[in-house]
Amino acid sequence: MGANDLPNPAAVEGDGLGCHSGKAQLLAAAQAAGKSEVLAQYAKDYPLQGPAAGAGPHEQPQSMCPAFGSLRVGLRMRRTHTILSGSACCVYGLTFTSHFYGARRSVGYVPFNSETLVTGKLFEDIRDTVHAQADPALYDAIVIINLCVPTASGVPLQLLPKDINGVRIIGIDVPGFGVPTHAEAKDVLAGAMLRYARGEAEAGPVTAPRNGVSDKPTITLLGEMFPADPVGIGMLLEPMGLACGPVVPTREWRELYAALDCAAVAAIHPFYTASVREFEAAGRAIVPSAPVGHDGTEAWLQAIGSATNVPQALIDAAKNQWLPAIKGALARTPVQGRITVSGYEGSELLVARLLIESGADVPYVGTACPKTPWSAPDLEWLNARGVRVQYRASLEQDIDAVREFRPDLAIGTTPVVQAAKQAAIPALYFTNLISARPLMGVMGAGSLAQVINAAIGNKARFDRMRDFFGGVGDGDQSGVWEEVPKAHPEFRADTRRQVIKLLKKRKAEEMI
Repeated sequence: MGANDLPNPAAVEGDGLGCHSGKAQLLAAAQAAGKSEVLAQYAKDYPLQGPAAGAGPHEQPQSMCPAFGSLRVGLRMRRTHTILSGSACCVYGLTFTSHFYGARRSVGYVPFNSETLVTGKLFEDIRDTVHAQADPALYDAIVIINLCVPTASGVPLQLLPKDINGVRIIGIDVPGFGVPTHAEAKDVLAGAMLRYARGEAEAGPVTAPRNGVSDKPTITLLGEMFPADPVGIGMLLEPMGLACGPVVPTREWRELYAALDCAAVAAIHPFYTASVREFEAAGRAIVPSAPVGHDGTEAWLQAIGSATNVPQALIDAAKNQWLPAIKGALARTPVQGRITVSGYEGSELLVARLLIESGADVPYVGTACPKTPWSAPDLEWLNARGVRVQYRASLEQDIDAVREFRPDLAIGTTPVVQAAKQAAIPALYFTNLISARPLMGVMGAGSLAQVINAAIGNKARFDRMRDFFGGVGDGDQSGVWEEVPKAHPEFRADTRRQVIKLLKKRKAEEMI
């Protein structure tokens, strides 16, 4: 690859090597540099809804860097090494976040500058790094992730060898201007690994799972979930003669083969479009929704049984064994109050279903993930109960819902929680306090009640804090003061006049 292979080097020049060029310019540069095919696939797999569909003012949910999703998947796998190719500031932020979330291994990095990027030397550096790291005694696979700038400049990871010394090489582009959320970036890498593993399985014998092969037909679970949930799902499946298979994204390469070798796939998280494509290519049925609450579990057991040709008598046996227990758990742990739910994990609709069956009033559910066929049963169930469901929800929409419905509790992302607490509304961070609990089956039925009810019970504390602190530190009184701030309305009025004058001047210039 040489300088002539980069059709638009100017697009990646300037501040931050192009980081701040803007989404449109980076997208155009990437397409001009030979990334049209991969970006078109991302646009199809992870669609934005557009202003007409109510996606909000940004036409894309606010999320952490999408590449963190792929990085997280790679870092959680045994014998897998992950290397980043991107601007140093981006790599620093991603590695910091990964270690904050408990990664206990190094993240590789191939640095670059304007010269190595434009001349093609960056690709050569990546290739040399991969060859140096490909030790079969240490790794089953090496993952290389192009961030925004290398993707925009067309660094061709697809030209890397497919394997080196028996170590699989997986190169993916995960630009912030092509993949909407970090949740969907998990699917980018999971799908790429499944495609590679499917090719290996079709070519001949592959390694068995660490814990051996199940003697029952298995159900692969698609989507990251609380560790106890697969255990609970396995209990639900047992009366039907089925077993719980691997969870995708997997924790080891050999689990990919077992995941593909299943009776059906449960799309617990509904946004894994690339992964679903690989399972469908392997001839596997995809079952939407999840076993949450009484209604969700009943429908899911029926769908799983139908997809795997289980006799109706065994499906009924499973329902008769578990549905009364779930109903009893929900009755013993009621949730009272109005709750808004929002987040970017992909399980927001499932959580809302569980809260409603627990007795809560849930008027709004916002998810940063897109609308797909695999959340259709959840959407239908929620809509039938008057719940407003917003796919590709923006931060503004989530906060507006909190203001509109004035809930007893707001569940959401960090800025939603902050906005709610500023309004003296109790709030819980979805990722750390809701996702970190079982949701499925009997264990999930009563798991949320304690934390939810405790949070709602704190309303009086928020009222006391608001009454005590009042408007201290708000607006132009924010910051550090050595004495009581003094208002100067004359300054405010003068500034307002200047702004109005400037706006009039700009309007006049536009007319000319």
